[in-house]
Amino acid sequence: MSLNATPAAERIHIGFFGRRNAGKSSVVNAVTGQSLSIVSDVKGTTTDPVYKAMELLPLGPVMIIDTPGIDDEGPLGEERVRRTRRILNKIDVAVLVVDGSVGCSACGPGGAVPADLRAERELIALFKAKSIPWIVAVNKADLLPGRGPGNHAIGDTPLAALCNEEHRLWVSALTGSGIEQLKERIVALSGSEEPDRFLVRDLVSPLDCVVLVVPIDKAAPKGRLILPQQQMIRDLLEAGATSLVVRETELAEALTRLKEPPRLVITDSQAFGKVAADTPRTILLTSFSILLARYKGLLAPAVAGVAALKQLADGDRVLISEGCTHHRQCEDIGTVKLPGWIGDFCQKKLHFDFTSGRDFPEDLSPYRLIVHCGGCMLNEREMQYRMKCAQDQGVPITNYGILIAYVHGILERSLEPFPQIRALLNAE
Repeated sequence: MSLNATPAAERIHIGFFGRRNAGKSSVVNAVTGQSLSIVSDVKGTTTDPVYKAMELLPLGPVMIIDTPGIDDEGPLGEERVRRTRRILNKIDVAVLVVDGSVGCSACGPGGAVPADLRAERELIALFKAKSIPWIVAVNKADLLPGRGPGNHAIGDTPLAALCNEEHRLWVSALTGSGIEQLKERIVALSGSEEPDRFLVRDLVSPLDCVVLVVPIDKAAPKGRLILPQQQMIRDLLEAGATSLVVRETELAEALTRLKEPPRLVITDSQAFGKVAADTPRTILLTSFSILLARYKGLLAPAVAGVAALKQLADGDRVLISEGCTHHRQCEDIGTVKLPGWIGDFCQKKLHFDFTSGRDFPEDLSPYRLIVHCGGCMLNEREMQYRMKCAQDQGVPITNYGILIAYVHGILERSLEPFPQIRALLNAE
């Protein structure tokens, strides 16, 4: 990923939903001003969610998601609908596109899609249940004389009972009518003000020195830093602090060369043990993963969840989940190192399952513990969803950095920058 590109996880996620041939993909193209989605008169042209990171003025960096039709049929169609519903776990704003000719006698006998709108009602109920801001874009206003932007008459169509005028907007993807108003409504619904949360800048003062420990091994991407490392450096620049980036093999020597001790040492979780040993006890220490958990509002639940390690028994299943997909190396942290550390700590015969990317089981009941990555590639809403799924099903969940610190006996130390969370750990 380009260093000057806004990460996908930091973009407003806007999902477009609707029946096949409601003009959903055409509306997406009209809003983005690009041919993002294939448009056809053939039903079901969009077969899988289409993601596009872009700048949408005046909102800024967004992730546009065009989804398959919610009325798709057959076994494959049902799977597409399931994927569409899973998209709800990550979006910040929902746009439900409805064919404006639904049940309209003026369109003639074959011009209307099914008029009961049950699928649309179900989606709106899900929007409400998941607290997702939403708007219904009534498309094809150009086909309806006397209706559309500037004339909101619904008349005898079932749309009158689907939602009130506050949640409804007439548009025409063909003529562009109402598209600017739709963009304005999306901006208003997104709540796009700068969030009052930071990765690390609230922990430091201008000109403080912060040491970032970045291992360079077989798993490290050649020629670049991984996303959390990039984000941390940028956040420290915003704070006016100084970043010193070293490998774990040079950390001890680097610390002796500093005129003053650094304000904080932040390490990759894999090197937690060595970094803790080489960092004087008087210097605050934490990890990229722990800071990411705090940033996404998951630190307290993840700290509480790690204690489940002591309760694991022979035969228990543990889910290790990563938010990104990458080529597995022989010493991969998720599939090799974590199971090894957990096994050594618990001294039990455990079964491990692994997921990556957008895959995350809906049924978590087989598991006695979930260990999730820091989630740098997942937006806050999806990370909150995964945490809530675990909590609702009574399955403890923690993350990589917290677990690694715990099994190495340094979790309490790694939480020193966060006294309130550390107090919770001591209380337990």
